[in-house]
Amino acid sequence: MKYVNERFQDEENKEVVLMCIGVTSGVGRLVFGRLADCVPGAKKVYLQVLSFLFIGLMSAATPLCSAFGALLAVCLIMGLFDGCFISIMAPIAFELVGAQDVSQAIGFLLGFMSVPMTVGPPIAGLLRDKLGSYDVAFYLAGIPPLVGGAILCFIPWVHSKKQREGSDPAAGQTESMEKQSALLAGSGSGALLGQSPECVRNQCEIGRVPFTGQSSPEIRPVFHLHKVLGGLWRQKS
Repeated sequence: MKYVNERFQDEENKEVVLMCIGVTSGVGRLVFGRLADCVPGAKKVYLQVLSFLFIGLMSAATPLCSAFGALLAVCLIMGLFDGCFISIMAPIAFELVGAQDVSQAIGFLLGFMSVPMTVGPPIAGLLRDKLGSYDVAFYLAGIPPLVGGAILCFIPWVHSKKQREGSDPAAGQTESMEKQSALLAGSGSGALLGQSPECVRNQCEIGRVPFTGQSSPEIRPVFHLHKVLGGLWRQKS
């Protein structure tokens, strides 16, 4: 409001600027909250990216408004996307960390948000005292949302990559089979000669599928090796 009082001294009802931000913020929460229900999974982050983009641009464009009507338009757009940011913050946290940790995630978000909201106004006041206007403060205020929006673009990709790694049992089973084959065909074969058939049977387990005595095309060589090693153990004893 100090900026509005300094820049538009002849205008009346300057408090309508705050009213525009509040009204459009409420509308944005309703509109983007409904829209977020139609966006699947972690792709809701792109709505957050959109809100950061417009908030940053509107903050940087505030000093460029030479007419009071232009300033009102900027405030209307900023309030609309501020409502978008607020309404989809919790759904995004739920999609990324799950229901069990969503409360902690929102707590961390609000805690980190409190730092710039507390430090920002004193810094803007210092810049006003040093430079004689709030223009630089508005320009600098538009940079963090733009940078944050650019970083958020990578979140869906990272989230989907982790989901693929966590839900790919074939990769884990293949790795387990390779380890078991190396154990039986390599140096582990000599160590198995001195073990009982029960121990050899335990070593022949592949992944989480125990030895049942039945062979299949994929594991027949391993079971055959088990029989050979069992015969060698009986000859040795």
